[in-house]
Amino acid sequence: MNNFNFHNPTRIIFGKGTIAELSKHIPKKAKILLTYGGGSIKSNGVYDQVIKALKKREVLEFGGIEANPDYDTLMKAVKLVRKKKVDFLLAVGGGSVIDGTKFIAIAAPYNGKKPWNLLAKNKARDLKTALPLGTVLTLPATGSEMNNNSVISRRSKEEKFAFASELLYPVFSILDPETTFSLPLKQVRNGLVDAFVHVMEQYVTYPAGAALQDRQAEAILQTLIEISPKAMQIPPNYDARASFMWAATNALNRLIGAGVPTDWATHAIGHELTAFYGLAHAESLAVVMPYLLWYKRDKKAEKLIRYAQHVWKLRVNDPEEMISLVIEKTAAFFLSLGMPTTLTAYGIDPDEAAQRIQERFTARGTVLGEHADILPEDVAAILRMSR
Repeated sequence: MNNFNFHNPTRIIFGKGTIAELSKHIPKKAKILLTYGGGSIKSNGVYDQVIKALKKREVLEFGGIEANPDYDTLMKAVKLVRKKKVDFLLAVGGGSVIDGTKFIAIAAPYNGKKPWNLLAKNKARDLKTALPLGTVLTLPATGSEMNNNSVISRRSKEEKFAFASELLYPVFSILDPETTFSLPLKQVRNGLVDAFVHVMEQYVTYPAGAALQDRQAEAILQTLIEISPKAMQIPPNYDARASFMWAATNALNRLIGAGVPTDWATHAIGHELTAFYGLAHAESLAVVMPYLLWYKRDKKAEKLIRYAQHVWKLRVNDPEEMISLVIEKTAAFFLSLGMPTTLTAYGIDPDEAAQRIQERFTARGTVLGEHADILPEDVAAILRMSR
């Protein structure tokens, strides 16, 4: 097992009715900026619960944060924070709202001339100051409610960057599974796939003598597979949604990635598909991962076989056949949720996508994978398979 330094300061408040506890976790004299997305929290009752919990508190609002939050939108919130001297941020929504709020948290006190450089030039790690934030999660998927990561798009430049800072762990996150009850099933599907791929990026690499982390990863994968049919039910099943919500949080709160090699190539490629073609994040992952696993099957063989045996309970004598079957099982799981697994399903030409992303990665000098052996030309080869 590799050396690691694990610290996660986020308090989780989980369960029915926990939004009512919101006020006690925010400093009494704080000036709060409530951030949210397209307004669904106003139609599903979550907004009313939050406002009721924050009665007699000073609360400003900023709505309209997009899926794949946009830099130009977020800079409007940064100006509001600076003008009104906000000192606590409260993100109410899914991963996009939380990620966007994390950017606001670092950009508002930033003294540099170009906040975009916090992302594009990876300067976020060097910051010493950020505004504190809390979250009320309404869409399980990204794990942003319990990690220090964020991903921001800039549509005007067709770019999308991930960043992280130790300053960006939420102070607290409220997870009430009932907030998911009004979600469209497409968003539930996306969340299940997103969480599943998060685990795979940390698990299907190569053995590192990390027995506990492997078992934890397998438990999350098996849970997602087991509960996904009930999680997709209407009317919603509380226990399934609760397991879904907690599994998605644990998929990316850094615990299962402690001390093990991680990949993240599927994510890096997926970000470019979103930047160029507007695919939802989970959609971009599902059209890449099966082909990346196949392309790198020799280097990932030991973990693919373990994945086949421990998660899918496959029993096949031929290792090559085992690997082929488990990759097919992975794609079939995505398809069972109604998630396409090819670029062509979205009307995207794999050859065009391959060329555009290869050129971008070549210009940036990007090399991906747990072995740092996925070159731009390899990315192109993987994308050409997604047809």
